Amino acid sequence: MKIPSSTDVRRKLVSLHAWELPRQAGALAPAHVWTNRDMDPTPIEDQTWSVWSILAYWATDTINLTTWQTASAVLAVGLSWREAIPIMIVGNFCVAVPLVLNGAIGAKLHVPFSMIVTSSFGYYLRYFCIVSRAILAMFWLGIQSVNGSQCITIMLRAWAPSYNTIPNQLPASAGITTQGMISFFLFWIIQLPLLLIHPTKLRPLFWAKLTAAPVAAIAIMGWSIRQAGGGGDIFALRATVSGPQYVWLWLSCMSSVTGTWSTLAVNIPDFTRYARTARGQWAQLPAMPLIFTACGVIGIVTTSASKIYSGEYLWNPLDIVALWLDYGSGGRCAAFFAALAWYVAQVGTNITANSISAANDLTVLFPRWINIRRGCMVAAVIGGWILVPWKILSSAQTLLAFLGGYAVFLGPMAGIMAADYWLVKRGHVDIPGLYDPDGRYRYTAGCNWRAAIAFLVPVAPLLPGLALSISGAGVVHINEGVTNLYTINFLFGFVTSVVLYTGLNMIAPARETLLRDTVWDLGDMEVIEAQAGESDDLENARAAHRGPDEKVM
Repeated sequence: MKIPSSTDVRRKLVSLHAWELPRQAGALAPAHVWTNRDMDPTPIEDQTWSVWSILAYWATDTINLTTWQTASAVLAVGLSWREAIPIMIVGNFCVAVPLVLNGAIGAKLHVPFSMIVTSSFGYYLRYFCIVSRAILAMFWLGIQSVNGSQCITIMLRAWAPSYNTIPNQLPASAGITTQGMISFFLFWIIQLPLLLIHPTKLRPLFWAKLTAAPVAAIAIMGWSIRQAGGGGDIFALRATVSGPQYVWLWLSCMSSVTGTWSTLAVNIPDFTRYARTARGQWAQLPAMPLIFTACGVIGIVTTSASKIYSGEYLWNPLDIVALWLDYGSGGRCAAFFAALAWYVAQVGTNITANSISAANDLTVLFPRWINIRRGCMVAAVIGGWILVPWKILSSAQTLLAFLGGYAVFLGPMAGIMAADYWLVKRGHVDIPGLYDPDGRYRYTAGCNWRAAIAFLVPVAPLLPGLALSISGAGVVHINEGVTNLYTINFLFGFVTSVVLYTGLNMIAPARETLLRDTVWDLGDMEVIEAQAGESDDLENARAAHRGPDEKVM
């Protein structure tokens, strides 16, 4: 084996050094801790998101293929549209509450999720939350890209019908056909530059999707109703179950809807950190359930009509669009633009729900080398190719069940974050301390045992249900009560963790972390205490140095 010379080593070090990101002069971290601009508090010039930006964000995030097909799962288990609509409203409202609570933290402190979680879990235990969230985001980035590649297939078939006759040269073990691989590559490579858009520049994409996706959805619904001569028979269907089974199915479907957005309930600060004020966060509470439900209802109506002219319920809108390819050049043109609109919708969801989330986590894991833009590139490569997402969709049903059941872990994370900021810390955080491994949020060896207990206690009874969902009833046999508990996994985890974490902090508070004011910068505490020493009114001295968001609340 050849031993590298000192010259080779120096060259490699120089090359590696060239990839280093500059450490910000105004960073809040100690000198020995590396940070970069994207993990530091958002500067004022980048706090550009208004209430309308947040509403556009949710409109672009919830209008996608998955939301359209949500009601299909409800009807498939024996319920009807009468249950599907309230399930979507209630399920989204339940997840909107932690979204608002945790989103307001990002909007008030202007720091990402990966830094906020330091306050509750501790400087080193937080890495469990960060790593698990990053991996989950990259998995879903790849899976959603595979689903979105169907848009490319339809567009190319509309443009060149011969694309549908491309012979398959790949073995069955590949989990994808030659045509599918070409479509996936094109989806991925066209999506790549869009992933590089910084969150502060996303508003044009929001408005583009907000225009394209609803128009396409309404057009597909209108065409289906016209072809069918009516709304179809779904609205005549009634639930086929009753009694306790009806109740648990209702709760199970509601939990599935809630779990869909459980990841954002944890890392919503990655986006709200760019908000101008915290007051705009409350718009999420009514907006998210209404937008989601509207898209779901359009899916129900369209699917109901599709049974009449196709002979089966078509829950995927792209399956309906594919039928347009048989209507000559006019149909192909309509199919092309409808598929393009859904492409924009799918990419928009991938950016907001997966790519930027993973990138923010990677900036904290590797602050010396990765910022948000580089993190999006890394996530795109890992999620799109290294994780082989098409094989996951074609064969790894156990992994998909695990990813879907990850709300078991996300519910307690969201609950601990919300309880820590609002109930324990009362909104007062030492922001420089979030960046200091030896600061006030070190707790015990970097781990807050209160958060660990509040996380493990609600997770433990849900693990048998998760195992059942992964392995199937024929493999794992567990008590029915445990199964029923798993059906409300996110809500159970969220509520239980809030109660436990708050209670543990009342019994054994970490007094060094309890402040009477938010510390905004390194000199803030010294100034506050110096003024307090000269004044009989401690509260007035500290109030003079509160941040702008804290003043208006």
